[in-house]
Amino acid sequence: MLAGRRVVVVTNNDSAYEVAAAVASAGAEVTLVDARTDSRIAVPASIRKLGGRTVAAAHGHMRVEAVMLDDGTALPSDCVLVSGGWTPTVHLFCQARGKLAWDENRAAFLPGDPVEGITVAGAAAGAVALSEVFAGAAKAATGQAGTSTPRSTGTEATGAIMPIWPKAGAKGRVWIDYQNDVTTKDVELAARENFVSVEHLKRYTTLGMATDQGKTSNLAGLALMADITGRTVPEVGTTTYRPPFTPVPLTSFAGALGGELMSPVRRLPLENVHRASGAVFQEYGGWLRPAHYGRVDADADAVIQDEARRARQSVALFDGSTLGKIEVMGRQAAEFVDFIYYNTMSTLKPGRCRYGFMLSENGVVFDDGILVRLDEHRFIVSCSSSHVAAVHARLEEWRQDRFGRDAVYIHNATADMATLTVSGPKSKALVAALELGVSLDDGELPHMAVAAGRFGGDAVRVARVSFTGDRSYEISIRADRAEGLWAAMREAGKAFDAVTMGLEAMTLLRAEKGYIVIGKDTDGTTMPHDLGVDGPRQKRGTDYVGRRSLFTEVATAERRLQFVGLKVADGEASLATGAHAIARVEGTVRSQGFVTSSYQSPTLQRPIALALIECGASRHGETIDLQHLGMLRRATITGPCAFDPTGERLNA
Repeated sequence: MLAGRRVVVVTNNDSAYEVAAAVASAGAEVTLVDARTDSRIAVPASIRKLGGRTVAAAHGHMRVEAVMLDDGTALPSDCVLVSGGWTPTVHLFCQARGKLAWDENRAAFLPGDPVEGITVAGAAAGAVALSEVFAGAAKAATGQAGTSTPRSTGTEATGAIMPIWPKAGAKGRVWIDYQNDVTTKDVELAARENFVSVEHLKRYTTLGMATDQGKTSNLAGLALMADITGRTVPEVGTTTYRPPFTPVPLTSFAGALGGELMSPVRRLPLENVHRASGAVFQEYGGWLRPAHYGRVDADADAVIQDEARRARQSVALFDGSTLGKIEVMGRQAAEFVDFIYYNTMSTLKPGRCRYGFMLSENGVVFDDGILVRLDEHRFIVSCSSSHVAAVHARLEEWRQDRFGRDAVYIHNATADMATLTVSGPKSKALVAALELGVSLDDGELPHMAVAAGRFGGDAVRVARVSFTGDRSYEISIRADRAEGLWAAMREAGKAFDAVTMGLEAMTLLRAEKGYIVIGKDTDGTTMPHDLGVDGPRQKRGTDYVGRRSLFTEVATAERRLQFVGLKVADGEASLATGAHAIARVEGTVRSQGFVTSSYQSPTLQRPIALALIECGASRHGETIDLQHLGMLRRATITGPCAFDPTGERLNA
């Protein structure tokens, strides 16, 4: 893929010629501008070569449209490629306390006096020709200069370079560090402020502190400081290279063009089964999941409404295999989950579940989910589907930081197990028909409890937890055995008018109950007390991630956005997701929150909405104005739960 069609290649050395030829062969119109006048490297006839000149400025708005040469020539261009020379990768040599020496011929710092036990060869030693590389390798291997080392049969790179350094007093912006936006004027200011030491220059301007750690910018900055202060480049010196140093492969920059090779789509174990059942798939958090079931050309909204309505009336089958299933084990597992969660979890009894929040270090809600305690030293962290990798990494980070490997072990079993959900008023009868060997009596398997059973000889875990607000059961089984269980559920469901339900209907049911979706009904500032969960913040005395941040000035501000429901007048349409609640103050309009979720509820037969509104918890019953794309609406602030607020259906 070409970066441009009218490419100007600017250079002061031989290495750019190969690039210019490659770009031209790919179909671009190429002009090669070489600052030198004595280069004898041949170029293809399709390339226009201009010697003894260089680029003085680039012109254009939001993109390059032309470049101006130092002799006043204007060249139309949509891409400029620049090669100013090469800086060897000397980091490891320096980290071994090696000293660098300035090489005028290469216009670069090269490894200087030898360091015991280390031999530097190849490009790291400044070699540019293949023959030089072979000779350096032979010397490194034998300790002596070789006389019969292999030579290249092709054209040898000469490494000839004419240094071109930025000059003080240049007009306009002359960029030195492209990542940290350091210009020549920044270096000049550092010199005027007496930050002339190379270490001070680095910190005062942030020169060389970007992800390339100065590979593209340091030398130009050092040369400019040398020019300003009347010193040579080696007198200015270099900064200290600190470990570790990990080069970024050039191929990684093209990774985003690799499609699934860069970001593989995660697939359900039962994807083909769902496709055979007419599932319409969409991507959710990197997972390919059924949005709803039915023909692709069907009215999606009508299908989703029907799935949600039938789920409330009878029973729904839902594939929840993407939910995180991360096992935390060890003698300090209870202490560990207490530290990870906002809620106290160590008081949870074996065989029971508890809903909880994880917070980031700044107190913001990071994820929510169910924690299952299987026995004294073993827990299962159930987290949001799109957050599994992040939660797993987070658990490992804190385990390494505060707990030894012999105290806590973590295993991500998300891909190992499929989780199939049965939800609705008839869910108990359907699960009973599966004969899992588990008592479904409320006394033995109450809401928020878990039990072990078997299906067809395979172990299953039955958790009575609900994401819909109705009685629900999550049945987890080995992923490679899930198809048989799903088929049995479908067959047993025929007697109960069961419906297979996609994620869109599930999300609607959650919204009816006021169950949040992290990242949808929360933003990057939402803390647990904004969601009405303030108990741990007020009562917990032990430490946990994010605790300190919950008592900062920002966290205790009066006008925080709080989680509420919104109700519109009878007969009105649903609110737009993203609509802003507005307040008029002294002739101005400002936002005081926004709608996070909005649906037409088939159960309540009216629109429902969730929102984050300033001081919303104390404003229930107040009618507010909302604005979206120039349209004004009105709605009344309510509690988030619009359906079955007493929770009776959980035990129905």
